[in-house]
Formats: sequence, C-alpha cells, structure tokens
Amino acid sequence: MRSVDQLESEVRSYCRAFPVVFSRAQGACLFDDAGRRFIDFLSGAGTLNYGHNNPRLVRGVIEYLQRDGIVHGLDLATTAKRRFMERFRDVILEPRGFSYTLQFTGPTGANGVEAALKLARKATRRRNVIAFSGGYHGLSAGALAVTANTFYRDEAYVNRTDVSFLPYDGYPGVDSLAYLREVLRDPGSGVDLPAAVILESVQGEGGVNVASTDWLRGVEAACREHGVLLIADEIQSGNGRTGTFFSFERAGLRPDLVILSKSLSGIGLPMTLLLLKPELDVWEPGEHSGTFRGNNLAFVAAADALAYWEDDTLATDVRRKGDRAGAALDRIAAACPGSAVRGVGLFRALDLHDPALAVDVRAEAFARGLIVEICGARATTIKLLPPLVIDDDVLDEGLALLAESVSAAQKKTVTHTIASM
Repeated sequence: MRSVDQLESEVRSYCRAFPVVFSRAQGACLFDDAGRRFIDFLSGAGTLNYGHNNPRLVRGVIEYLQRDGIVHGLDLATTAKRRFMERFRDVILEPRGFSYTLQFTGPTGANGVEAALKLARKATRRRNVIAFSGGYHGLSAGALAVTANTFYRDEAYVNRTDVSFLPYDGYPGVDSLAYLREVLRDPGSGVDLPAAVILESVQGEGGVNVASTDWLRGVEAACREHGVLLIADEIQSGNGRTGTFFSFERAGLRPDLVILSKSLSGIGLPMTLLLLKPELDVWEPGEHSGTFRGNNLAFVAAADALAYWEDDTLATDVRRKGDRAGAALDRIAAACPGSAVRGVGLFRALDLHDPALAVDVRAEAFARGLIVEICGARATTIKLLPPLVIDDDVLDEGLALLAESVSAAQKKTVTHTIASM
C-alpha cells in the first residue's frame, strides 16, 4: 500500500478503510495480492449487482473484442448500441407499459443527474428544483446542488441556488408529504414552483432510508397536480437491487425522467442512461454532449445482463435473500441496544447510532474477511450491498461475520469506556 499512499491524492477513500492491494475477484468475493479472500458486501457501491466478473457477461465482451467490435464511437449508431436499445425496450420497458426515449449521457451517474436537471428546466422553463433531506445525487456542480449532506457540500465554495430542500419521508416530527403539498399550493411559501422534484425511492448514501409507497404516490400526485416533473434517481437503487428492476415499481410510479447507472452494464463498465418521456425530448442536437457517452463494451454487457430480467426468477430470489438478510440483521440488532434495521430486497442496513461504533464494526469485519461500508448523514449506518446473485451459503457466511464484528466492536467500546473512567 505504500506506493498507493505516496502517489495517490488525499481524496482517496475506500482504500483507507480496506488497506490491502486487491488482485482478482469472482462472484461475491475479492482476493488480495497475498491470496486472502474477502466477501464483498460493498459491490462497488452497488455497481456489481451480478457479481465480479460474471462469466455470462464477460464472455460476451471478450467475443466482441475478438471480432474487432467498435469500442469507442461517440454517439454513432453501432450494432452493440442498437442491440442494447432493442433489448431494453423489449425486456424492461414494454412489459411494464413504459414509453421512454433513451438518452446516453456521460458515463457517470452524476452526469445523468446533470442531464435530467437541465432537461427538466429547459422543458418547463422553470429554474427551481425540489430535493430532499438525506438525498445523494452526485458531486458535480448541478448534482451536488441537490445533494443534502454538508460533508460533500462544504468543499466547493460555490453558489448553489435554485434548489429547495424539503424533508424526506420519515423525517422526525414532520408530515413531509403534507408539507410538500402545502409548499406547492401556498404562493407565500417562499418556494418557487419547481421544474422538477428529484428523489430516490430508497436513499442509499443517506442511510438506506426506504420511502413508503403511500409517500411516493403522494409525491407523484402532488407533482401531477402542479405540472412539476418527477425525476427518479435509480443509480444505486435500480437494476434489481430492491427486488424489482426499478425500485419505484413497488409504488407503481411512472416518473417523467429516470436515471440509471452503476449496475446497468453488469460488470462495472461505466454507463449511464437517462429515460425521458418522449414529449420531454426538447434537446437540440449535441446540447448535452460528452466524449464517452457511447461505451460499446458496456452496451454489450448490459444487453446480456438483461437476460436476468426476462422472467421473475432473479427478482423473486432477491426478495427471498433480502428477507434472509433482514432476519439476520434483526437478530444482530436485538443484541445491540439502540440499533435499527432498514432496507428492502438486498438493499439493507444496520444503523448503530454511533459513528465510532460503525467505524469499529467496519474494521472488525474487514479483519475477518468481510467488506462493508458506512453511510448516513452522521456516518452511523452499516450498509449491505451484496451481489444479487450471491449464493446462500456465502450470504450467510458474510452475515455471520457481521454478527461477530458487531459483537467484537461492542466489547471494544465497553472496554474503552471502562478504561476512561
């Protein structure tokens, strides 16, 4: 690690918490350069829903390269692009009754957010956007403006106007849906009628906060009543993470714009897709551009990954495994006073309500061969994002390691407390 520490910027983060050099990966496991195995409950922050180096996806990419398939083509039409678009229409959109135009933005999820915000403002000719407490949408200028956590917001020293933050579902002491409705109705609220409302139906970095279906439907109804566009950020929560391809499906939403990224390509190749209702496609050619908006290797893998969604097998399995993980977390929480369990599908979290304890749990887990990360506005929550295709025995092994880690961290906390008395 010494060369990494010496050569890489101080901005590096994950490698600080997991200080080894990784050399290979397969399925739900990473291996360091000494051959040690780690169960991966981070999955590239939700980028590897189908596991590391999924054979059925890697095979297609290798074959494509071997026949000299186009790798970079700006937004030129290619066979790989056409195949993905047709597969996405046939497997995802038409069975759900969705009619969306597809826009390939720059490769990051944040660029997809930028495109959605720009398009919403252009289409409505309104400037303001409503975002929510706990939301995380990326760190480029526009995406950062709708990101709530001050840890990310304080570093840029720029003016972030034209965004109004309202409380997310479950915010303490507030009926957030009633508040949203009143803000939109009241000409004296001080909140300009927005171009759009942007939300995550499950907030990932915010602490795995799961909005209720009633709240989500109420937000959509309020948007419709006032001619406000609804933007669904599915960057981490989409691509099957919650047990349906889109996390908002459980509420029956039909957003105006949908942002997909992270696990869309299936094997970690950068790719972002903005879905927009056809009547909102008011772009001028090249108005939102980018050199890497046509990642053909990602198109190949993403088209193959859609095979998982041709029937309900994976979705059903994700819900089953999610229940299994949730039950294990409930048992852990029962032995950890003050903790709380949240989540849906294989998007799960254990909130320890103590940032120091969370750091200790992460360290204890890593020492035992389990990779988990911390999230939440106060960095108190252990987030679990295992691959959706993880085997039951590996899932159970990881959950058992987490239980051991929480127990060990609690004992360490008690020892420190006694020593300081």
